[in-house]
Amino acid sequence: MGPLEVALILVTCFLVLVLLRVPVSFALGLATIPIFLFHDRLTVTLLFTEMFQSYNSFLLLAVPFFLLAANLMNAAGITDRLVNFAKALIGFLPGGLGHVNIMVSMLFAGISGSSTADSAGIGAIMIPAMKKEGYDTAMSVAITACSSVMGVIIPPSVLMIIWGGVMSVSIGGLFLAGIIPGTMIGLSMMLTMYFYARRKGYPRYPFPSFPVFITSLGKALVPMLTPVIIVGGIAGGFFTATEASLIAVLYSAFLGILIYRTVDRAKFLSVIYESGRFSAIALFAVGTASAFAFLLAFFKVPDAIVSQLAALEFGFAGTGLVIAAAFLIIGMFIDAIPAIIILGTVLWPVAEASGYHPIHFAIIGVVSLAFGLVTPPYGLCLLITCALGEIKVAATLKYVTIILLPMLLILLLIILLPSVVLWLPDTLMPDFK
Repeated sequence: MGPLEVALILVTCFLVLVLLRVPVSFALGLATIPIFLFHDRLTVTLLFTEMFQSYNSFLLLAVPFFLLAANLMNAAGITDRLVNFAKALIGFLPGGLGHVNIMVSMLFAGISGSSTADSAGIGAIMIPAMKKEGYDTAMSVAITACSSVMGVIIPPSVLMIIWGGVMSVSIGGLFLAGIIPGTMIGLSMMLTMYFYARRKGYPRYPFPSFPVFITSLGKALVPMLTPVIIVGGIAGGFFTATEASLIAVLYSAFLGILIYRTVDRAKFLSVIYESGRFSAIALFAVGTASAFAFLLAFFKVPDAIVSQLAALEFGFAGTGLVIAAAFLIIGMFIDAIPAIIILGTVLWPVAEASGYHPIHFAIIGVVSLAFGLVTPPYGLCLLITCALGEIKVAATLKYVTIILLPMLLILLLIILLPSVVLWLPDTLMPDFK
């Protein structure tokens, strides 16, 4: 079998299984079985060998630990502290609570590393609050869902950890590279919210007094130190990403149990259970996607794609647009983690041939896949926030589109200007290359 035949069999089997509503992680593994059965040099036991090898990674331990840290922070009630600080910081703008929603997502993104934790934890507080103050329910849901995508762009990021492990890219470099694009995406959403709020006449909060601002900052400062500790420690070479994830857990537990005293024994055990459950779902997808990617590499599918695209001569910008489009499309249908393992390994030779730096390529992929969290039919963050807002997904799509358009312009800027991504890593980690 040649690369084309193998790719057709794998993709067709996978799509059929997904249409039959088989979970994506299982569909990826099952789609590989025909190739293993029909090829005389491959056996089904090799499927399990590839899965085990993907799990046998010290770096992947960071995934459950970062999820646990995010859930502990949620349980500790730090969201309320971040909301009060954001109100004092930008609540005086038109549509103050909408801006607060975005700012809290940016702050929480620096703690959690997970967009789903962001959408669930912040959505449960902000959506009812915005509805109470007269905001459109659909707009409240859309702004909460779209702002939650920063959870995997602003460091620490679970997706960047997966990417770094699969593609052998510096985790510290990826974390630093996500800061400027994540901030720009957040500011683009605030700009959209500003003009929309002025047109709708949404309320604003009074300008805070200096004592109020200092008090709110003091209460939020301790949890906001989390990204400084994590990113600074990794970039400074004090600890690895996996060690940083454990430090984040210890810091979160220290705040919730000893400082704020909001996490008791029962809540702590519940958080551990939920974190373990979600980690198992994510990591199982890593194994099956790795087996899928192994077959693509074994039959030289990436090489065939590179040769075809090279003949088209897209150039640097054109190749970036093709890569972003591929990640955007696949992100609409499957979870980001298997998409990274499959599409990242396939498209990296294409990007490398066009002169892309591995960190630049990674940020294009992560940002594009993050947008898939709010685009149907997958749109996990959109589904979560719609459930919290008790509204149908279709009712929010107009507002999601309005918010996504400027975010897509930021993605285009990231593609065309590599310095937006590479300046911070190049400045603070000059040896990252």
